[in-house]
Amino acid sequence: MLKNSSILLTGGTGSFGQAFTPMTLKKYNPKKIVIFSRDEMKQWEMARLYKDDSRIRFMIGDVRDKDRLLRALDGIDYVIHAAATKIVPTAEYDPFECVKTNVIGTMNLIDACIDKGVKRIVALSTDKASSPANLYGATKLTSDRLFVSGNSYTGSHNTSFSVVRYGNVMGSRGSVIPFFMSIVKDGVLPITDKRMTRFMISLEEGVELVWHAFHDMKGGEIYVKKIPSMKVTDIALAVDKDAKQKVVGIRPGEKLHEQMIGAEDALYTYEYPDYFKILPSINAWSNDPERVGTGAKVDPDFTYCSDNNKDWMEISVLKKWIELNRKRIGKI
Repeated sequence: MLKNSSILLTGGTGSFGQAFTPMTLKKYNPKKIVIFSRDEMKQWEMARLYKDDSRIRFMIGDVRDKDRLLRALDGIDYVIHAAATKIVPTAEYDPFECVKTNVIGTMNLIDACIDKGVKRIVALSTDKASSPANLYGATKLTSDRLFVSGNSYTGSHNTSFSVVRYGNVMGSRGSVIPFFMSIVKDGVLPITDKRMTRFMISLEEGVELVWHAFHDMKGGEIYVKKIPSMKVTDIALAVDKDAKQKVVGIRPGEKLHEQMIGAEDALYTYEYPDYFKILPSINAWSNDPERVGTGAKVDPDFTYCSDNNKDWMEISVLKKWIELNRKRIGKI
């Protein structure tokens, strides 16, 4: 599907774009990948990596600017929507800016993709969109709902919208592993709560989930990959087993456990060998045989949280991953 196609990534210089671009070039050899973002310095740095590859294009722009999106989407077949204001405290202190990017920007992209006849669009979501406890999560839940409902008003255009949802990516900028590694020399690692758990996913797994969504989607699905959980105390042990762990308390807007599927979605959720799929509650799409496929409906009281997960990552596994990826941790 993606072979010889034209693809655009919003927020394309971020962690996801840095992984998606080389992986997709190698696997699918698309006609072109357009990196659309508003940070000229990140674009300049990324462009140096692909200076001899004519398949990569760069375009400065903001999802808040619909006219710029319309220009960028000319001739585009597929879109990955990764642009977002993501830092929880930033969203709390600058809520208008968060809404402009995460909500208004999503509305602009949906309208522009329909108008330009884009075939399929996949948005990146987050665990924080499930039963949100902060503004960032609330805006991402809104974005998810906009993407699902966008399929209802495409008119004569053959345009489909779907979502992939996963938690914090291992080793990504601002996440717990590079944070612990940056301060471990002090001999003390701050633990917000000893009971806290988190889902563990690599960037490569996130890219593969997007690939799967493009091939499987009919429109309106939210894909949730099955991934292992880990206690934050064990993450600290994987970084340095000898460091002292100091409990500092949960920060405002932070959850004790991550949740990717809440009880309110259980009635519309189906299970597959490697992932779950939340189907739209609107238009009877949750019972559509083409969307359900080989899936089995989950129990009515089902939830998918990092504390009730069946799959747990061992300390030794994370420690090995850290050693193999040490050079790029905190830079991706």
